Amino acid sequence: MGRKNLVLILGDQLSKNISSLQLADRKFDRVLIAEVQTEATYVKHHKKKIAFLFSAMRHFAEELRNSGWSVDYVKIDDPENSGSLLGEVKRSMVRWDLDGLIATEPGEWRLFHEMTNWQTYLDLPVQVLRDSRFLCSREEFADWADWRKQLRMEYFYRDMRRKAGLLMDGETPVGDRWNFDAENRKAASSDTDFSPPVKFEPDAETRDVIATVDTRFADHFGELDPFWFAVTAEQAGMAFDHFLDKSLASFGDYQDAMLSGERFLSHSVISQYLNAGLLDPMTLCRKVEREYIAGRVPLNSAEGFIRQVIGWREFVRGIYWLKMPDYGGMNHLDAGRDLPEFYWSGTTDMKCVREAVLQTKEEAYAHHIQRLMVTGNFALLAGVEPRQVHEWYLAVYADAYEWVELPNTIGMSQFADGGLLASKPYAASGNYISKMSNYCDTCQYDVKKKFGGNACPFNPLYWDFLSRNESQLRKNARLRQVYRVWDQMDDVKQAAYLESAASILKAL
Repeated sequence: MGRKNLVLILGDQLSKNISSLQLADRKFDRVLIAEVQTEATYVKHHKKKIAFLFSAMRHFAEELRNSGWSVDYVKIDDPENSGSLLGEVKRSMVRWDLDGLIATEPGEWRLFHEMTNWQTYLDLPVQVLRDSRFLCSREEFADWADWRKQLRMEYFYRDMRRKAGLLMDGETPVGDRWNFDAENRKAASSDTDFSPPVKFEPDAETRDVIATVDTRFADHFGELDPFWFAVTAEQAGMAFDHFLDKSLASFGDYQDAMLSGERFLSHSVISQYLNAGLLDPMTLCRKVEREYIAGRVPLNSAEGFIRQVIGWREFVRGIYWLKMPDYGGMNHLDAGRDLPEFYWSGTTDMKCVREAVLQTKEEAYAHHIQRLMVTGNFALLAGVEPRQVHEWYLAVYADAYEWVELPNTIGMSQFADGGLLASKPYAASGNYISKMSNYCDTCQYDVKKKFGGNACPFNPLYWDFLSRNESQLRKNARLRQVYRVWDQMDDVKQAAYLESAASILKAL
């Protein structure tokens, strides 16, 4: 009889084509999937996020059993549960007298660093395989980045389009343009017809998970009810097919739009399924391409979706692995303010922030513009310590894993990497939010008022941000015109902005 291995499957590796399963032998090897306290609490993850992952893990384990695998599944409330992945690996290997461990590389540097020492702890062979679910490996990205002075997603994305052959006419992009982002910034009106995402009724297993999470993680952020996430690959596929049929056509136009009370607009709401392994990224992109070829969706929608998946998603993963472990501690603008309490409670008179936070609390979801230009923008303008902003995003969203969330926060949202990922800070006054949403129509603050009294806080904070960070930002080519506007203001107006901002910051 051959060597018997333990095959460790992590909570974000719920794919039958994961490299560890591809290498393993279902006749001899045993799969381990474990719900452990350390992974659920290294930040206090949203209760709905934990329930989604635990339920998806349990359903995936059952699918593997039905496919002929022997599966060792450890629930969070098992009295013998050691509370850590290494502890469960040790217990399983002793229990089944196994000879070695096979694992696919984890998505987070923290866990990867731990795994590099597991062979010493176990005194048995440990194979950590490449995660083949990504179009660009960590090594390929490092090679791509090696000789470039600036790392810009647009050029990386073009290489990924060529590699994948998506929306390509030979060597030429379909439509003779690589990027249609300029066409994806339309504001939506309240009478725009949107189709909500598919919602699934929890089965008995999911209800059991919800009850356990409600008890065991009662002090975590977020609400469990209603719970409607897909928890199997089949359900996740149904959710994506619904998006293709009902929402992809308008996705491009309204990609950056925000509407009061409209939480999903034309977004797919499948990133939590994709990042957990229930959906395959290239399969999604091929389906989107086919919708365009068939004439059912416009090019700006198809290209916009594909760019998010093989462009931005792959790019931030590459940046993460290229720059960790130091990347998480970057703070280029020396921001040091504590994260305001209303990021947890939603108790604020700023309607845009309140809606984004309350939606996050209830759904464990907000779309990218709510994250970048509302909650992220406010934290940037207020000078919140980037690490606290990062840990908030990592905790509160069901799709958040450090490899994808950290670069989006440290690099794009908070400009804490000094421009490694983004060419300028994504800072904006209330005018941007007013242009892209209807939040300002019923907000207590006046977005047209620049400072003082009931002025929109984003307005004075914007100029205060530019003023206090002038030494780091004035030389940025994309901010030259903005600083010219600041320079042309008289001393009285500048002082009014700064005094108003100081009052807002003091109140935080």
